[in-house]
Amino acid sequence: MLQVAFIRQQTELVKERLAVKNFKELQLVDEIISLDDERKKLQLEWENTQSKLNASAKEIGALKAKGQNDEAETKKQEVATLKSSLQPIADRLAAVEQQLNDTIVRLPNLPSAKVPKGKTPEDNVTVREGGKKPSLHNGAVPHWDLAKKYNLIDFELGNKITGSGFPVYIGKGAKLQRALIQYFLDYNTAAGYLEVMPPHMVNEASAFGTGQLPDKEGQMYFVTEDKFYMIPTAEVPVTNIYRDELIKETDLPVKMTAYTPCFRREAGSYGKDVRGLNRLHQFDKVEIVQLVHPDKSYEVLEEMVNHVEKLLQSLNLPYRILNLCGGDMGFASAQTYDFEVFSAAQEKWLEVSSVSNFEAYQTNRLKARFKDSNGKNQMLHSLNGSSLALPRILACLLENNQAETGIQLPAVLHSYVGYTSIS
Repeated sequence: MLQVAFIRQQTELVKERLAVKNFKELQLVDEIISLDDERKKLQLEWENTQSKLNASAKEIGALKAKGQNDEAETKKQEVATLKSSLQPIADRLAAVEQQLNDTIVRLPNLPSAKVPKGKTPEDNVTVREGGKKPSLHNGAVPHWDLAKKYNLIDFELGNKITGSGFPVYIGKGAKLQRALIQYFLDYNTAAGYLEVMPPHMVNEASAFGTGQLPDKEGQMYFVTEDKFYMIPTAEVPVTNIYRDELIKETDLPVKMTAYTPCFRREAGSYGKDVRGLNRLHQFDKVEIVQLVHPDKSYEVLEEMVNHVEKLLQSLNLPYRILNLCGGDMGFASAQTYDFEVFSAAQEKWLEVSSVSNFEAYQTNRLKARFKDSNGKNQMLHSLNGSSLALPRILACLLENNQAETGIQLPAVLHSYVGYTSIS
């Protein structure tokens, strides 16, 4: 969440950066300043009235002490009038403060100066590519056919049990899925990330804290009776571990990793782009989260990008890294790098990870702070990334490693699955 003081001091900069993010409601910036002006005016009126009340109360006491009871009674009537005027001011002040807060949270985070201008994914900038695209044999097929051929995933059974986008993993498919999760967690913990197992549902305060609310209500599954949200990513519960917390600067950086299933409604998704594992309503993902000193967040962002890149390299998958343009970024992000892996059988790039710096946008909502060496409380910066999302990684592993005799798995997974190939 942006801060009013910053919006007032850097109004034109705020509008310019929001325009880079292709934000359509720039008039909200002026509305926020106007509401803040009204808030200050009402606050001053309330304080002046309260000051008059305090002064009159002392004056009544002094009059009574002098035996001037008639004058004291007259002053009491003035106090009663002042008291009756105080509550409407307080009510109006509370209403304006609420309106101001409701308007501020509609503003997305400002994009970093490192973010390229643009409106669509076509405007994203390729940072670098790695790995080698495989040459498949004649008769190579996409992963949904491979899953059926080798009895790895049953999409129709998932549709029967729940609905489209909820596959059932079977046999070697289930074991491979579980092996990937364990490998990703081991890889992350070896790099100093603390593993946590968070809840798979969060309350409204948690969803608000990381920026899912009020931006993404339509993308989340909502448990109406208890007013809980099914998590769209482990980022939400893991980052909220430090909501309303004040930590020592010497404890930074905080590094956490978690495996969770993720739930996304993906309303309006259809067609070939959602076939098989390409887009699911429930999928598995291993996440990394860091809370860091504000001066180091962009250094840490590059560190996290390198961490995910080496993980993809260990799987021998062809990949590319994109610096997302302003119009293709998430609501809460200041800068995001996307990782895409090439799906050889589908002949297309599939997104498998996003690594983002949120600066203080989330932590301001969360009130997640640290005490610096001067004893001053400061907002942390938060970052997160997929390390990695399972469905499309699994799809590309199956497709890119297929041969006429079966599917050869990357060497790094052999000890995790207990076999070297699927046939």
